[in-house]
Amino acid sequence: MLPVSRTLLFGFVTLLVVVLIIDDIAEVEEETANTGHSKKMNAHQLIPKPRREPAAHMDPTASTRSAKNVINHHDLSYNNTAKLTSNSWTFNKTLSNLIRKNILRFLDPERDISILKGTLKPGDIIHYVFDRHSTTNISENLYRLLPSVSPMKNQHHRRCAIVGNSGILLNSSCGPEIDSHDFVIRCNLAPVEEYSRDVGWRTNLVTMNPSVVQRAFQDLVSEEWKERFLQRLQSLSGSVLWIPAFMAKGGEERVEWALRLILLHTVDVHTAFPSLRLLHAVRGYWLTNNVHIKRPTTGLLMYTMATRFCEEIHLYGFWPFPHGPQGKPVKYHYYDALKYEYTSSSSPHTMPLEFRTLSTLHRQGALRLHTGTCDVERRP
Repeated sequence: MLPVSRTLLFGFVTLLVVVLIIDDIAEVEEETANTGHSKKMNAHQLIPKPRREPAAHMDPTASTRSAKNVINHHDLSYNNTAKLTSNSWTFNKTLSNLIRKNILRFLDPERDISILKGTLKPGDIIHYVFDRHSTTNISENLYRLLPSVSPMKNQHHRRCAIVGNSGILLNSSCGPEIDSHDFVIRCNLAPVEEYSRDVGWRTNLVTMNPSVVQRAFQDLVSEEWKERFLQRLQSLSGSVLWIPAFMAKGGEERVEWALRLILLHTVDVHTAFPSLRLLHAVRGYWLTNNVHIKRPTTGLLMYTMATRFCEEIHLYGFWPFPHGPQGKPVKYHYYDALKYEYTSSSSPHTMPLEFRTLSTLHRQGALRLHTGTCDVERRP
């Protein structure tokens, strides 16, 4: 064979070998990439992603059921509540830690639980979270009650209870069980003294929407109502009082009334005013996980933040349906006669969807959702 022919043949073989090596490398890289993607997907799927479907057709405790099985949601909620209250629930610490880690990518509850004194001064202008065209000014009273450090700084608790206000709590005998937790969170300054057998009395953190002053304390129209409001504040005795003062226009006067009473009577509470980014950050986290809420309820806000400083979270009084497990009517609030359309399109919240999501997390062991009666003889 001529030297030129041998050279050409050698070059062709060499080129062929190089092409085959490159092809093998490409296959290995593609396989590795697919494996990595699969691992990421598996980890991501630990966070529930219920589809958004009409709440009236959904089983509030069975988020995996096909939407084709359209059954009255009352019957489904009655039949499946037993699954939520069974003693077979086991805490899934791995999933709980993963959820905590993912939430921290969107917000830091220790920081976002309150605006701090060093970030604002009296007279500063604040734009409302839900009404960016409207503003309010930081009053002297509000500035005086801004915390210097986060009220939850360096706090960590093994077991926490978040107490919603559904009438499902009535005749539950859950009071002692709720009070046995290391940290108890309550919503919207709900009364406890006359309902303590069912809801407990212990409070470490309580929220207070400005509308509570109007709805529960008649806008303090008389000295009697002022005294009732003051007594409720004084009963908190060292608790964190979380006041969303900058969410929507219309509540600034009621907030100021509350602050004035706290300062005038030196009420022993640790006031907190959520950061302006908190609500959007919480909503962003859930939207990212395909939970298409409108505006998170106070209960969902508290759960999301509690993942930061609670290891094991138990929910009580979360039930967004007009009838209970046995078909009996359930009040919207355990303490009043207020009516609420859970599935109304005009509502700012999507409560049944939130409940479905929490039910999924319950079944996965990330939290425990209590919807039945409590055993007064048993302690966790």
